[in-house]
Amino acid sequence: MLHSIRARDCNGALMNPTLPHPSRFLCHLLCAALLGLPAISPAQEASDASPQNSAAQPAKQEAKSEATPEADPKLPRIALTPVILYQLLLAEIAGNRGNIPLATGLYSDLAKSTRDPRIAKRSTEVSIFARQTAVALESARIWVQTDPESPQARHALAGLLLNANQPDEAMEHLAKLLTIKPPQAEAAEGESARKGSAAAAAPAASAYLGERLDQLYRMLSRYSDKAAALRLIEQLTVPYENLPEAHLVRAQAAADAKDEVRALASLERALALRPDWAVAILFKAHLQQHVSSTLAEETLRGFLADHPKANEVRLAYARSLISDKHYEAARREFAMLLEGNSDNGEILYAVALLSLQLNDLAVAEQHLKRLLELGYGNPNQLRYYLGQVAEDTKRTPEALQWYDSVTPGEHFLPALSRAAALLAKEGRIEDGRALLQKAAEANPGESIPLLIAESQLLVNAGRHKDAYDLLEKHLAGQPEQPDLLYESALLAEKLDRLDVMERNLRKLIRIKPDDAHAYNALGYSLADHGLRLDEAQQLIETGLSLAPEDAFILDSKGWLLYRRGDYKGALEALQKAFGLRQDPEIAAHLGEVLWVAGRHEEALKTWNESAKANPTNQVLADTIKKFQPEAKTPAQ
Repeated sequence: MLHSIRARDCNGALMNPTLPHPSRFLCHLLCAALLGLPAISPAQEASDASPQNSAAQPAKQEAKSEATPEADPKLPRIALTPVILYQLLLAEIAGNRGNIPLATGLYSDLAKSTRDPRIAKRSTEVSIFARQTAVALESARIWVQTDPESPQARHALAGLLLNANQPDEAMEHLAKLLTIKPPQAEAAEGESARKGSAAAAAPAASAYLGERLDQLYRMLSRYSDKAAALRLIEQLTVPYENLPEAHLVRAQAAADAKDEVRALASLERALALRPDWAVAILFKAHLQQHVSSTLAEETLRGFLADHPKANEVRLAYARSLISDKHYEAARREFAMLLEGNSDNGEILYAVALLSLQLNDLAVAEQHLKRLLELGYGNPNQLRYYLGQVAEDTKRTPEALQWYDSVTPGEHFLPALSRAAALLAKEGRIEDGRALLQKAAEANPGESIPLLIAESQLLVNAGRHKDAYDLLEKHLAGQPEQPDLLYESALLAEKLDRLDVMERNLRKLIRIKPDDAHAYNALGYSLADHGLRLDEAQQLIETGLSLAPEDAFILDSKGWLLYRRGDYKGALEALQKAFGLRQDPEIAAHLGEVLWVAGRHEEALKTWNESAKANPTNQVLADTIKKFQPEAKTPAQ
């Protein structure tokens, strides 16, 4: 048992307090280091215990008083006896060896027998770690009783009482915690008293009370009964209603209790006391966002009118504008932020993305390059965006260089695909294919996605048969590769090889029975060709059961219902799909159903808006031509 643990060299020392053994002296020093207890040297103890030296005691005591600092009057006068030393060492050794129950019991006994706040503190900490709530509570009470002005002691005891669902007793200690002044506040008050001015002490007092009030909220925010926590905070902050921090914690507690009306009222009082407080205005806007983003933006804008240098508020305002898709207004706010923070990576990045969104490519390029210089963010993402900018501004060689500089990772395949597509657009399709093939050889783990990207190059060039043959060739060597089965099935349908399409998709479903898109592809193809509509519906419903919010599967459902003459059901499914994803092919289907249902203006609006954003989509263009033969698409 650990009760019998003793270092062999310390055995005699523990049993004989006058033995001047060096290991015993080390044990004393160890305890002094652990708990701050006074270590007494063996020579001192021996001389103090010897009756022969009694005549010399006054001189020794005088010398001792000169050499050692005066004892803390708050601490009990306890000699470090062998028994206490033994128990302390045994408790630490037990804890280090994982015997937490023994360590807990030993510290608890020591806390009760010595009533030393340092030991009570250690006992509380060990008991909390051991999840011995009753022991921790008892030790924490001793800690508070023996050091009533310790904020740490009050904090620990209040937390334990709240966890034990004893809020009334906890409130006593929380209230006391708010009144305990830290040394710097006491020093400020002393200085103000000396100068005869209370103004000098106000900042220090406000600062420490603000920290204590925040500490109070964080403790009570973990209390399960949020309404009770709010009541406690409101009662505890009554003496501090002249402090804006008191109203802030009331607002936070009210928000936790789902009482946003009370939270907003508390924030108004906080702002009345401190009108320039950005923290309060940000919290107010956050709460208003739940009701209306416009209202929140008005709050932030009004604050900025009076406090134009409140950068945190301006940043929140700019982000809110982005959420509401007010991109130009958001960019203006970020530009103002940049005036004083020209190398702030977060702001530069936001302005760069907004500039891309607004097609201001020169500004986007400038900021993206600066971000690379600063080393901010993901360099591959920045290079990818720079490649897009160069591509959109017809600087093909530069675009290819940027895409080529993207290293393996998230943006590697998109960069290669764009580079290959760019080469194909310039009539160099074989160079594009060679680029993808070379990358596949260098990155075997990416060979399938790169092969599919190569087939897409051929599809984009109108070479569907070549794309299909390419995939089939590789599928012969990997007959159960899921991605190849899926992509070859889609190409087989385009070539009117419905038997191959169905065979490959059914094989894929057998290999991956949880692949929602395999069910959807087969169901949609059957519905689009007017084949076996009952089976098509069952396949699409299976896909939806696996991915209920997938826009493309909802589109398939809407298209199937349209084929069956259920225009109402078709519109419901297609509108939901288009709300989830504004894809041009979904827009084509939705517009067609609207047109057939006699809602021509809505159909035209849906088609035209999607055509502006997707001028080269052939499915959309063909659908518009079907119903408006004279119409011109943006690509024309």
